[in-house]
Amino acid sequence: MRIPSSVKANDTIGLIAPSFGCTFEPYLSSFKNALRFLEGCGYRTVTGPNCFAGCGTGISNTPEACADEFMNFYTDRNTSALLSCGGGELMCEILPHINWEKIKAAPPKWFMGYSDNTNLGFLLATICDTVSLYGPNAPAFGMEPVHGSLQDALAFLTGKKSSFRGYGLYEKESLKTPENPLAPYHLTERSVKRGYPSSDVTAGGMLLGGCLDCLSTLAGTKYDHVRDFLYRHRDTGILWFLEACDLNVFGIRRALWQLREAGWFDTASGFIIGRPLLPDEMFGLDRFRAVTDILGVLDVPIIMDADLGHVPPVLPFANGMLADVTLSGDVFTLSYH
Repeated sequence: MRIPSSVKANDTIGLIAPSFGCTFEPYLSSFKNALRFLEGCGYRTVTGPNCFAGCGTGISNTPEACADEFMNFYTDRNTSALLSCGGGELMCEILPHINWEKIKAAPPKWFMGYSDNTNLGFLLATICDTVSLYGPNAPAFGMEPVHGSLQDALAFLTGKKSSFRGYGLYEKESLKTPENPLAPYHLTERSVKRGYPSSDVTAGGMLLGGCLDCLSTLAGTKYDHVRDFLYRHRDTGILWFLEACDLNVFGIRRALWQLREAGWFDTASGFIIGRPLLPDEMFGLDRFRAVTDILGVLDVPIIMDADLGHVPPVLPFANGMLADVTLSGDVFTLSYH
């Protein structure tokens, strides 16, 4: 795997919008404040042409324009890392317009984002053997005060921290509104992780994953290079990290079944499952059984309700890097090799 160099003081961070841009509140003010925060930390910033665009369908601009922005910034040697402006709905439509061979030939560079950004982060790993980071989108850095999880993401990108501990509380209802765009996380719920088949879990392997909504859409397309990726890294178990946005418990179960039957999990060494955005039980199926009934047959450890995905705060998960995870009681740790 190609691991990008750590971001250093005075390096330039590029901000791009391969999915939604920041065109309305609270995202516009959050994004502008995030730029000030990053510059205050000692980094230069440069914004792409789509950061404030909103003329696309489910993304900031046309698929061609979004792909061009990503390609130009990724191959520009003046930027050390790229942060996505946001999630969205239809980033998948930019994929036919990306020159993956050019990406492979370019020096590796950090790309960070979550949700719809799975379309780029996951494929950077599986097509280009290039590590990417599943972590906060750029506007999150605009909150005041900045939560420790955002500091953790920066500490990972800058190479200052390689071991992380889960957070004790999570946000059930956000206080961020158009009138209060810089509101910090509203952390009111105790974060209770669950292990399977036992309460204490230890697992290790190469991290790979993202948002199930996007992954199940990619499966079976010409961008599905997972079997080739598993073969190239056949001596390393895959430690999958997965979470869901729009999928209810039945949608989660269907997506996991689909990926399991497609052979994606054939070399799995374990699973880390994030808190789902739609956690409610339906027709007797809860979020725990939605996962364990499908993945339990693989006889590998599973950690549920991890700090990952759409329910903040979240830990930085690097696609393509070797890591170990443990769950002891409610204490979750993530340590990179």
